[in-house]
Amino acid sequence: MKPLFSRGYSKTLRLMVCVTASLILLALEQQGAITKLRTPLAAITYPLQRLVGFPVQVAQHSKNWLTSQSALIEDNKKLRNEALSLKGSQLRFEALEQENIRLRGLLETSFKVGDQVLIAEPLSITLDPFEHLVAVNKGTRFGVYVGQAVLDSNGIVGQVLRVTPYSADIVMITDPSHAIPVQINRNGLRTIAVGTGVPDRLDLPYLPGNSDVKEGDLLVTSGLGGVFPPGYPVAKIEALDKDLKNGIGGRISAKPVAMLDRNHELLLVWSNNKPIPRVPVEEAPGASLDHGRN
Repeated sequence: MKPLFSRGYSKTLRLMVCVTASLILLALEQQGAITKLRTPLAAITYPLQRLVGFPVQVAQHSKNWLTSQSALIEDNKKLRNEALSLKGSQLRFEALEQENIRLRGLLETSFKVGDQVLIAEPLSITLDPFEHLVAVNKGTRFGVYVGQAVLDSNGIVGQVLRVTPYSADIVMITDPSHAIPVQINRNGLRTIAVGTGVPDRLDLPYLPGNSDVKEGDLLVTSGLGGVFPPGYPVAKIEALDKDLKNGIGGRISAKPVAMLDRNHELLLVWSNNKPIPRVPVEEAPGASLDHGRN
């Protein structure tokens, strides 16, 4: 019986045909016979080359894209962390800048008044209707004493109420039990400013209805009583009742110039209250003349 499929040519014969064809093509290439056929053959085989190389290119592009994405994600994470760190530093710098401004204000105030001062930081603030107190981190170890005047860069805050070796309690001028002698800076009219229990208001209940008072007048310490040195800003006249404007009488309120509820630093003041020494009688001018007359 004849086989269903013929075995065809032998492998040796097929190899010999391929080798012979290759030699013939090389010979023709050397002679330049197939140069004209190169371009059409390249155009025909180009799609095949692109098709064969497409999976490799896709794999390479995918690898590059994934690598780029990973690098971008990592860079983005680093930049976010750096931005957050820089933002925190910026906030700290802003806080330091504001603290520097406040300290400059305090130092300028101390230079203007010419008194010995000590900077203290608040520990706690109590602002209920019956008590306005602020605790600071300076006490008797620093020479703080009861009754000592306290101010900020804007004006009078209050006076020391209680003192311990490491801290002190300051009663604010707005405390309902506190009163401070003041005078109107414009005309020198003296009165007393009384706390109301409200952080932004003082009352002046002892001014008569015909007093020369205007809205916006600055109240400063008069120096009476020996607690507060004279000339420190206290408050500004904020409101006058209609009756007072008409000269009949009424209620006058003032707004403290100090930032009572948001201070970061306070000044404890030592005033030079030493009395001027008296001139001895024998050295006083005219003493000998008076003695002669007697």
